[in-house]
Amino acid sequence: MILKCDNLSYTYGVGTPFQRTAVNNIDLKIEEGEFIGVIGHTGSGKSTLLQLFNGLLKPETGKVYIDGIDIWEKPENARKARFSVGLVFQYPEYQLFEETVYKDISFGPKNMGLNEEEIDKRVREAIEFVGLSEDLLEKSPFELSGGQKRRVAIAGVIAMQPKILILDEPTAGLDPKGKEEILSHIKKYHEEKNSTILLVSHSMEDIAKYSSKILVLQKGEKILFDTVKNVFSKSEELEKMGLSIPQITKIFIKLKNHGVDVDTGIYTVEDGKKEIIRLIKERNNSV
Repeated sequence: MILKCDNLSYTYGVGTPFQRTAVNNIDLKIEEGEFIGVIGHTGSGKSTLLQLFNGLLKPETGKVYIDGIDIWEKPENARKARFSVGLVFQYPEYQLFEETVYKDISFGPKNMGLNEEEIDKRVREAIEFVGLSEDLLEKSPFELSGGQKRRVAIAGVIAMQPKILILDEPTAGLDPKGKEEILSHIKKYHEEKNSTILLVSHSMEDIAKYSSKILVLQKGEKILFDTVKNVFSKSEELEKMGLSIPQITKIFIKLKNHGVDVDTGIYTVEDGKKEIIRLIKERNNSV
């Protein structure tokens, strides 16, 4: 088990009129290599939970374990956790600050105390993972396009080779092509490194396409944590929370309601295409 939390809680503004519990008594176990989609409305506790996972915030109550180690048991454990759990914030390009792309990507590995040879190797491997050319390494990150800046910021986290990679809305504000490119590179990184990924997204389509499990949060509490199929099968429950299911799933549910014998457990366009082909073949065979 790569990540575990027990009775995790966090409250902002304790003792003030603005006191608000952001994470409330959450228990969670995540296995190595899993790709977890995290969904919930703004204010549901997603970002706070992620920052608790990598030691940026200290729990009010409860414990966080990375590889079985309590990250707050010793002072040095929290620092190690920030290298083991890489966190890519929303709009990470705003965190770029170095003179060149190379220096920005190498910032994390340098802070880990790695030698120059290892740093260089990680920088070049990371920029390849995000689909950018090494020709950009000596350019200023501020000369790049918005999508390229986003990839450089992600590469900076990947270069630390975290055991767990957390991405908080990594495609926010990008066009469909840019979004697809970034997510496909993240998926490639996940497959090749067998890393554990937590992806926060408001896009149910992206969550369905890339995740193996989904964590649903509401008002700081864990409501559901299960496979994609099991979570999206609870469409009525999700809708009561103001969440949704993938558009392709809604289409197949409507087809079923109109008497078409289709599987309603369809969550990606690719699965939808396969189901339509199956239906056409059955129709042709029955003629």
